[in-house]
Amino acid sequence: MHVHLYPSVEIGLRDKQYEIWEYGVSPGVRFSDYPGTVPNILEAMQSSGVTQAVLLIYFLSRALREAALSGLDGSATQEDRAAAVAALDADLRGKLEAGNRWGCDVSRKHPQITTFVTVDLALQSPEEAASHLLDMAENHGARGLKLHGPMQGFSMADKRLWPTFAVCESLGLAVLGHAGPDRDGKGYSEPRAFEAMLAAFPKLPVVLAHLGGAAWRQSAEVAARHPNAFFDCSEIIAWTGSPNGPSDAELGALIREIGAERVMMGSDFPWYDLDHTVERVMELPVLSAAEKEAILGANAIRILGL
Repeated sequence: MHVHLYPSVEIGLRDKQYEIWEYGVSPGVRFSDYPGTVPNILEAMQSSGVTQAVLLIYFLSRALREAALSGLDGSATQEDRAAAVAALDADLRGKLEAGNRWGCDVSRKHPQITTFVTVDLALQSPEEAASHLLDMAENHGARGLKLHGPMQGFSMADKRLWPTFAVCESLGLAVLGHAGPDRDGKGYSEPRAFEAMLAAFPKLPVVLAHLGGAAWRQSAEVAARHPNAFFDCSEIIAWTGSPNGPSDAELGALIREIGAERVMMGSDFPWYDLDHTVERVMELPVLSAAEKEAILGANAIRILGL
């Protein structure tokens, strides 16, 4: 659960420059050398014994849009500027949709990779987002939805997402949202921000990535109130012992409190290696061997219908 891939080495290496800031400084974190191409993940899966991977598509629309807007001609008329903004949004929307199709094509060629696509409220109306997801699921094989509130500039509690979540619930698609604090302190994707959608769509499987990241202390209370909340352990499992992360014992205890049957292994490849993530799961204290084995695969098969 929780893999990212790129169409070229150059794009992958560029995106891996993203700063992981929320856990604080932890020099012992082991990062992967893979740039994150499709051949990379196939090689990593074969060498580590991983038989299924869930690819999460994302699109840096907020950053791309802000950069483009800053470059618009300041002397342009209001009408010309509006036309330029409309053209920019149409171009970005086309690139987002092309990225989703690319991910679905990867799954078509490699059935061991399942793709979750994305939508974006900055580029699509609520109705357009829901319609696009429906098309991706019915005609391209998408199996879920990936969202990143801070990166995309909206909260997981934004009701403009409700039509898209309704499509997911009706089709049996899971939603995965980045979970953790944001630099602006808006709480867009802290675990508590998921509660409105969890309550509004009780049959919708919702995966809180990273077990809540540096906001991990909220995760158990959210899980206790919402049985449709699930989690992956990507990234956070590499940052145990960091200033804002849990210790190994605290992470094991958190998983036990949530219910190990609701937690899936996530690697966040190509930031972290698959084999090392497996090792980290097996090293966790508190949990039994059976619970760890479920985290390594059986839970995802059951929760996501793989």
